[in-house]
Amino acid sequence: MHSISDIKQGVAKGDFLTLAKAISWIENNGEGATTFLQDLLPSSIPIIGVTGPPGAGKSTLINALIATWVEGAKKVAVLSVDPSSPFHQGAILGDRIRMKDWYLHPQVYIRSLAARGHLGGLNSAMLSLTTLMQSVGFDYIIVETVGVGQSEVEIASLADTTVVVLVPEAGDEVQMMKSGLMEIADVFVVNKCDRPNAQIFVNHLQQMITENAPATHLLQVVSTIATEKEGIAELLAVISAHQIEVHKGLQKKEMLFSKVMQLVAAHKMIQVDKNKIKVDLAAACLEANFNIFKFAQSYY
Repeated sequence: MHSISDIKQGVAKGDFLTLAKAISWIENNGEGATTFLQDLLPSSIPIIGVTGPPGAGKSTLINALIATWVEGAKKVAVLSVDPSSPFHQGAILGDRIRMKDWYLHPQVYIRSLAARGHLGGLNSAMLSLTTLMQSVGFDYIIVETVGVGQSEVEIASLADTTVVVLVPEAGDEVQMMKSGLMEIADVFVVNKCDRPNAQIFVNHLQQMITENAPATHLLQVVSTIATEKEGIAELLAVISAHQIEVHKGLQKKEMLFSKVMQLVAAHKMIQVDKNKIKVDLAAACLEANFNIFKFAQSYY
């Protein structure tokens, strides 16, 4: 059993070993993990989701945000979801090299998590893990998704503020993704704005927002060059302003409802005997009049 007080003490000292063990324990649904989570007292520490297509510079942008927060003596937790290895189901740690300067920093904890086949760009235990991070002394929590595009809508029900990172060349991609983006984005970041025609893309994005975003969902567009830390101060100001609005309005209640539904669904799935279903299905699918809906109903 892991002690929340021990984890807090470790975080305060910059020693994250106990925290790392607790995360693995929760991810694997270890004995006592459910009771442990029920005893947590999460704070209102903001959860910031960072998503967008591969190559947009999500990790580089996060690196710049971390640098600013660390300069202000803040503690930062980063949970980065990576694609899973087809062999060991662990995370393929390709993208984290851009944050290598922070791995041993006492104010920063970075953990790569495998998606493990979970759709939505996240890890199935992410709600539990972000709640843990809110309970142990961090000032900011960042969740970086896999980067697979429109399927990442789940981040919107987890993060208080969802930042969608794009690059100036993403015009056609945005057209294809825009309905999903409008649903999940709170802030658009156009990164790598030192590239040609960047301002044209920013103008196009702002026009698209005006035409398509709900009137009650006023999206912000911030231009950055993350490698040079340009635009980072403006981005932080926009995120802070959005956090204030979230805690004032109905969005927070809707997010809590979505999280409750996730927990209920996860609990139901734990009760399902997957091996038995596989065995039964192998026999049932050979029958002449096999119907998948009737088969599934027997496990409701």
